[in-house]
Amino acid sequence: MPSATRVSFLVIGGGIGGLAAALALARAGRRVHVVEKSPEFGEIGAGLQLAPNASRALDLLGVVGEIAKVGVYPKRLVMLDAVSGDVVTALDVGAKFQARYGYPYVVMHRHDLLAILLAACRANEAITLETGKDVAEVGDRGDHALARCADGSSYAADAIIGADGLWSPTRRFIAGDARPVCAQFVAYRGTIPISAVSSHAGLDNVVMWAGPDLHLVQYPVRRAELFNQVAVFRSHRYVEGSDDWGTVEELDAAFAPTCEPVRAALTQIGRGRRWPMFDRPPIARWTHNRVALLGDAAHPMLQYLAQGACQALEDAVCLGRAVADHGSDVAAAFLAYQDARYLRTARVQLTAHFFGGVCHLADVGATLRNTLLADRADDDFSAVDWLYGHAA
Repeated sequence: MPSATRVSFLVIGGGIGGLAAALALARAGRRVHVVEKSPEFGEIGAGLQLAPNASRALDLLGVVGEIAKVGVYPKRLVMLDAVSGDVVTALDVGAKFQARYGYPYVVMHRHDLLAILLAACRANEAITLETGKDVAEVGDRGDHALARCADGSSYAADAIIGADGLWSPTRRFIAGDARPVCAQFVAYRGTIPISAVSSHAGLDNVVMWAGPDLHLVQYPVRRAELFNQVAVFRSHRYVEGSDDWGTVEELDAAFAPTCEPVRAALTQIGRGRRWPMFDRPPIARWTHNRVALLGDAAHPMLQYLAQGACQALEDAVCLGRAVADHGSDVAAAFLAYQDARYLRTARVQLTAHFFGGVCHLADVGATLRNTLLADRADDDFSAVDWLYGHAA
């Protein structure tokens, strides 16, 4: 059996969270090796929303200046009724919003953010990157941590950070092997040229059309050259372990009762792949001695607050600070990181669940929602202060 490759800090997973963690650790003075199971670094999906809490983290990582080159700065976040077409409520994210939180609300392509983080990692001499390494098992040996790959290779590390996503092997080691929970909702998504889009809801807004057990999200990305669209609905054919649910036929049937602008948008939604939606209940334990979790491995959440990547970026900044503060005591640093993060991310996970329920109300519930939100001022930020004003 070949001997293990010795590294200082090993980050498993080369997505947004993993690369952000590598940058944060390098800025804390550590040498970092990142392994990614795919043949190359890349992101699956299209649009990404970065609220001020994420921009704050990117600033601390030294890359926020690159965001302006490819990001789009919407004027408002708007909720509309997907059946009637009426505006339900909106949040102004212009000058007053930026003054309150110190950073703007940005939307961009996921690939563009990953490319920015990847370039920063490649430019940092303390970071090495390796692809084609599928970590299958993680363990702690007291004075070091060990990661074994599917190809038989292994790594001995002073510390391991599992940024390895929803199906994380690192999480299995720390929290057991309970499966993620399927929400029975499925998403279809993709981008189209901005010239092909109706301006019904405004091309400079982030728009959510909320309907009974469904919603449609739309916003521009990549310097407003592309338009991102995500259609989500509950499948009533869901059976655990089956792939015969959330089909294109169900997509069309679910959105048939919606208003004309929503139905028109649906004809331009990418249909080549569906994304089932999963999360897990919050957990308080993210670490075991020299092993810690980050991002979706620690706190996978439903997409209704657009905070998945934002919380991973917060994790990365907090992790880097904890490691810098605790010197060579990795276990203490990881515990400090866990204690600073688990209640925060649990609140985001649970609030995302709640907000999904509000979005997907039908009949009397939808009427009540629309009535209660009708008088809310567009510049009333009180409901999001806890989320957007947080400093990791």
